[in-house]
Amino acid sequence: MHAIAIQHYGNPEVFTEQVLPTPSITESQVLIEMYATTVSSADQLVRSGAFKDVVQLQFPHVLGVEVAGIVRAAGKNVSRLKVGDRVMGLSRSGGGYADFLALEENSAVVIPPELSYQEAAALPAAALSAWQSLFQYGQLHSGQRILIHAGAGGVGHLAVQMAKQHGAYVLATARAYNHEFVRQLGADEVIDYTTTDFAEAAGTVDVVLDMVRETEVDEDTGIGATEQKNLQILRDNGRLISLVDPLIATHPKVRGIEAQFAYIEPNPRDLASIIQQVREHKLKVHVEEIFPFTMQGIVEAHNHYETRKVRGKLVILRQQG
Repeated sequence: MHAIAIQHYGNPEVFTEQVLPTPSITESQVLIEMYATTVSSADQLVRSGAFKDVVQLQFPHVLGVEVAGIVRAAGKNVSRLKVGDRVMGLSRSGGGYADFLALEENSAVVIPPELSYQEAAALPAAALSAWQSLFQYGQLHSGQRILIHAGAGGVGHLAVQMAKQHGAYVLATARAYNHEFVRQLGADEVIDYTTTDFAEAAGTVDVVLDMVRETEVDEDTGIGATEQKNLQILRDNGRLISLVDPLIATHPKVRGIEAQFAYIEPNPRDLASIIQQVREHKLKVHVEEIFPFTMQGIVEAHNHYETRKVRGKLVILRQQG
């Protein structure tokens, strides 16, 4: 099968075209023909080597944690999915940048006819990250105040919608040109982090969802400037949820604040809930740009992602046979 893989860590230019064997499946897996995938923060963090101490790779490695496509084979213990189903899924080990990938049945869900492959591919990692961060880790409930960093981004724009739907008072950070977009998603306040100190503008909050990767941290504590400000605005015993710092729980505890890295686990219950929210028009994924499934297309998509000026999601679309 055709795949676009990395042979080592590095910038977006490390991708190479490969001919790899079609994956074999276990009794609990399905074989999915990929029609659409994405560039996610997980792909960027793994490709760059930022997560090399967290995620151990064997090269060549195929990135792409989000996928939408068609089930072409199913293991004998698979019961929910069948050959021919249109599905979306999350593969924590990647594999989406290839014609086919093997995926655990519990990591995929059938998508409705009205949902396109490009929209479906943009949902699994981003929506699960938002959902589990807010409600499993953040334990967010109605009436609480939450600050969502990068409110216009892939995870952020979905988290804003979810938090507002659940009755929270939503503050979000975004560049000025994204303010109207984030307000339309439901944010009560939007802070331009390029001109304003969010710690001065936000007031006290119950929960912070952080997606800002620190450039410099204190050698002794591991705490960077953004985390310090997050702790500053959180109430005593509040919750700081990070999607970028796997070591955040090891940092010195402050005022009883629970700081956790959100390890996202795909499961059919949460995936089905996300699909239902989309069908009921309570949740809308924004696809900013679609790139072709070619080496050049994937390099361009990753380069665009690294500008950090992405609104919503970047999708890679494969030509359908």
